[in-house]
Amino acid sequence: MRSIWKGAISFGLVTIPVKLYSATEQKDVTFHQVHREDGGRIRYKRVCTIDGEEVPYSDIAKGYELATGEIVVLTDEDFEDLPLTTSRRIDVLQFTPADQIDPIYFNKTYYLEPDAQGAKPYVLLRDALESSGQVAVVKVALRQRESLATLRVRDGIFVLETMLWPDEIRAPEFDFLEEDIEVRTQELKMAESLITTMVADFDPTEYHDAYREALQQVIEAKVAGKEVIAAPPVRRRRVPPSISWPPSGRASKPPRRSAAPRPRRSRRRRRAKRPEEKPETGKSGGRLGFFAGPAPALG
Repeated sequence: MRSIWKGAISFGLVTIPVKLYSATEQKDVTFHQVHREDGGRIRYKRVCTIDGEEVPYSDIAKGYELATGEIVVLTDEDFEDLPLTTSRRIDVLQFTPADQIDPIYFNKTYYLEPDAQGAKPYVLLRDALESSGQVAVVKVALRQRESLATLRVRDGIFVLETMLWPDEIRAPEFDFLEEDIEVRTQELKMAESLITTMVADFDPTEYHDAYREALQQVIEAKVAGKEVIAAPPVRRRRVPPSISWPPSGRASKPPRRSAAPRPRRSRRRRRAKRPEEKPETGKSGGRLGFFAGPAPALG
């Protein structure tokens, strides 16, 4: 695994340097959008809806749309003044029983690995937290977002689970909750009996993604039947000749500078080289004075 963040757990006067790793990954079968006829990849352009022009990344800002449809444009300078911590700390706020935190708040799970110099305090806090039966409630800033999180122990490793803020949890507003639905005692006992017959210890390895496996079999069958399209050549973006280079496989040479145009000689000067026409003498300051006199000695 590759760490995606480096920081430290801040616990009182103790600072434990750690590295952050994603604890989960999606196993979905990924696809590209392609042209059905030839398998060419589909590309999208960033086009302004007002002038229809393609917009480079350097000219793209963030816009907040108001209820009136008007847009408030925010630049990088606007975000620089926001109170987002850059200290790269996981600040421990409190300790609380795990059953007091509703799992609906959990968002993303990460592993924390100690740096070499932080292994001992890491193990000390890990063992103390595990024996207490509590979880640590912390605050951390990841990817331009500040989040609450919990810190717990799993298989000897600190697990950081980021949490949603309370106003990010939707209230279940459904009409049937207001209805007075009567359930008979016999029906309730039958349901409880059915639940009892299906009680078992949870083993996640007993379950698998049947859809993904079937989809993978479809792809493998097409590969076995040679129902594939050769990878189309990638068309590179055109660049100005002044910065373009030869395609790969040829000797790379820097772009040639365009030479300044030479002044065109007059027809009279070229005729002066003909043997039947003798240059004028005694006119060193004239047009043909360069040819006057004997030829200079070499060496």
